[in-house]
Amino acid sequence: MENEFNYFIGVKFIHSSRSYYFSCKENDFAINDRVLVETIQGKELGFVSILPQEISQYNSNLELTPIIRKANEKDIYFFDENLKDAKLAADIFNAEQNKLNLQMRLIYADYTLDKAKITFTYSSDDRVDFRELLKVLASRLRTRIELKQIGPRDKAKIIGGIGICGLPLCCTTFLNEFDGISINRAKNQMLAINIPKLSGQCGKLVCCLIFEDDIYTDLKKLYPSIGDVISYNKIDFKVVSFNVINKQITLENAESDMINLSLDEYNKIKFNKENKKQNRK
Repeated sequence: MENEFNYFIGVKFIHSSRSYYFSCKENDFAINDRVLVETIQGKELGFVSILPQEISQYNSNLELTPIIRKANEKDIYFFDENLKDAKLAADIFNAEQNKLNLQMRLIYADYTLDKAKITFTYSSDDRVDFRELLKVLASRLRTRIELKQIGPRDKAKIIGGIGICGLPLCCTTFLNEFDGISINRAKNQMLAINIPKLSGQCGKLVCCLIFEDDIYTDLKKLYPSIGDVISYNKIDFKVVSFNVINKQITLENAESDMINLSLDEYNKIKFNKENKKQNRK
């Protein structure tokens, strides 16, 4: 049987900068159209962020869930009312967690469209025993409740801000994964290990350390190793550092005299020296 869902679209939700994909039968959707979808949280109203594309272009292993339909006036009304009620629920959450002296920082509260469930997303430096808080919230809000703890990177992704480069944070615009952001990447790029300067709005290492790391790894293959010795003007110099951006190599001799050579100059000296050795043979 031929698949009746011929297209897929990208959908964003109010507290997320990431697009999630859903299948659809027609391609009559415009950016910012409101659509009703079923998610793991329940029925939610989202905004079209990526225009319809043919299903043959979908290359993910994740199964697509079909959209339910375009949102109607009733859906939009309930959505707007839920936003107001979620703010009231957030006030209740903050008041009750303060009474219980819990170290939790609420980021947002979010109802499903049918108000069958409310999710409180919060951050905390430690694990929190929120069982008593959950009981109080359940008795006051009369709906299913989920408390969801997120890390500092995810918090920055939700809240947003301006990075040290002067542009909006990468995690709020296009970056969805935070894999492999370690101090080893800073070392590979020969950056000064100054943690405050290498940290982003979230207090963790800046995500942009991953962008140029592979380039540095490839470029460094063109340079000598630290500690290599070369004869310059009949004096032995040791490689103490190099800069792949300006293509400079810093050398130091036994008298602590230092000189800078370009990569081309260094390779020329090395090439001539190797040729002389070959000729002696």
